[in-house]
Amino acid sequence: MDGVLSQEEINALLNQAGSEDSTGASDASEAAEDGNVLTESDRDAIGEVANISMGTAATTLFSLVNRKVEISTPVVTECTWDDIVDQYERPCVFIRIAYTVGLDGSNLLVLKENDVKIITDLMMGGDGTNTDGELGELHLSAISEAMNQMMGSSATSLSSMLNKTIDISPPIADLIDLAEDMDEASIDEFLTGKFVKISFKMLIGDLVDSEIMQLYPYSFARLMVESFMNTMQGGGEAAQEQEAPAPPPQPAPAPAPAPALQPQATTPPPQPAPGAQPMGMPMMQPDMSQMMYQQPVTVQPAQFGAFNPAANNFVQPENIDLIMDVPLDVTVELGRTTKSIQEILDFAPGTIIELNKIAGEPIDILVNGKYVAKGEVVVIEESFGVRITEIVTE
Repeated sequence: MDGVLSQEEINALLNQAGSEDSTGASDASEAAEDGNVLTESDRDAIGEVANISMGTAATTLFSLVNRKVEISTPVVTECTWDDIVDQYERPCVFIRIAYTVGLDGSNLLVLKENDVKIITDLMMGGDGTNTDGELGELHLSAISEAMNQMMGSSATSLSSMLNKTIDISPPIADLIDLAEDMDEASIDEFLTGKFVKISFKMLIGDLVDSEIMQLYPYSFARLMVESFMNTMQGGGEAAQEQEAPAPPPQPAPAPAPAPALQPQATTPPPQPAPGAQPMGMPMMQPDMSQMMYQQPVTVQPAQFGAFNPAANNFVQPENIDLIMDVPLDVTVELGRTTKSIQEILDFAPGTIIELNKIAGEPIDILVNGKYVAKGEVVVIEESFGVRITEIVTE
């Protein structure tokens, strides 16, 4: 009643707190034993690998869609299938990427349905606005090919970073409706438990501004972290070896003492002549520049022969006979037109293609691709021919 706890109440509270701490510690230890836990350094390592990987993939996607592609810094979290269903737009495209060399495992790349339509339209030469209709096999095949090239270049970057060869199998794309009650194990077994999610923000020009995801099983994430850490430790040891100072050079052995010379009778050295340089002194080199200026120089105007224009007006005749036997391709062009990839894919027997030539207009004659003449079509017995009506001189 006076607000002071008794010793029994204090002991009860301490026992309750101790039991909660032991329960939490046991749960954490179990998660650590299963490998389903990531430390802060693990997340940083996975984020660094994903950043380099998707940066290279973005460069490849730029070459495919001819639009500026930007991918933000990855965010690494841990989630479950229910989290994906609640947070992500539906339906969406799941692309399974399996590693066959260097890494053992697979991961899933998740794209929104509308983003796949835009990327596919850009790959086919469109402007990215043809997104009507349902997502079909053509879209899935196109995005699979795009991901094959993107993740292939990504695997090359990983090979350089991890110092080992890494390769992937062709990606497989499927349209998944998250709104339906479905068994996540039918997509991949690791989706039934907790897994690692890496989120990126992707911008493609002014057409796409959305989020893409990579889903890793814990085993694959752990393998990625170990490979990254081993590479970093190996690089650190190599750097330390390079920075280690070279051992100091060993002192050279002292030369053996020269034997003592017997004294010999000597004669006094001759005295130098007056003005001569004493012996043992360095020889003074003469100043060549002064000697050159002291020599007389004779300057004369240049002499040229008389110029005779008539004597230099000779032109070598062209010997065209040397190339008379060279074959040339002659092409008769009835007309031209421009079609999109979609229109070409719609070609079928009976399709009529309208050309830019009007009926009765002369046709073009080209030699090795160069426009040289105009003509008209004639029939010679059972073959077509061309009668030249005009030679193009330009």
